[in-house]
Amino acid sequence: MKNVLFAILALFFVVSCGTSKPVVVKRSVPTKTVKKTPDLKPLESNFSGKVNAQIQEILKDAQKYLGAPYKYAGNSSAGFDCSGLVSKVFDENNTKLPRRSEDQSNVGKPINIRDTKPGDLVFFATAGGSRVSHVGIVHDIGSNGEVKFIHASTSKGVIISSLNEKYWNKAYLFARRVL
Repeated sequence: MKNVLFAILALFFVVSCGTSKPVVVKRSVPTKTVKKTPDLKPLESNFSGKVNAQIQEILKDAQKYLGAPYKYAGNSSAGFDCSGLVSKVFDENNTKLPRRSEDQSNVGKPINIRDTKPGDLVFFATAGGSRVSHVGIVHDIGSNGEVKFIHASTSKGVIISSLNEKYWNKAYLFARRVL
């Protein structure tokens, strides 16, 4: 019994944020680990402040889920995990994304954090190391370059957080533009 419990706990810690359902993803490059980026402070943003209508809709749809609880493998207002929120919001806007955060990290093009704008995706290694285990949608870029993102937190549900927060700053891996 102890071995079974240990195996279940070990599996929980190594699974990426997302469902365990098989996902078929066409990739030109295999998933890889990435090198951690240096501390993000201070940040000078290149964001112009302008957001197109498609991104405004994505942000509006993400915001309607603020306060929804966290639910492992969840992708509805009854509960979300991080990648479930991202895939649901983009799906509502006619953009299909893979279900798992690690798979989402291979979609679109890589961008420098200074070039992020609302609607871009930010990826994190929340268990340490360099393996993608969390994703959020860039929500806003402050006048001081502060990147805020909307995501499903395991402890607080769907919330807006900042890359200036020590935890997220340390866990940050990279950003990608899907649209």
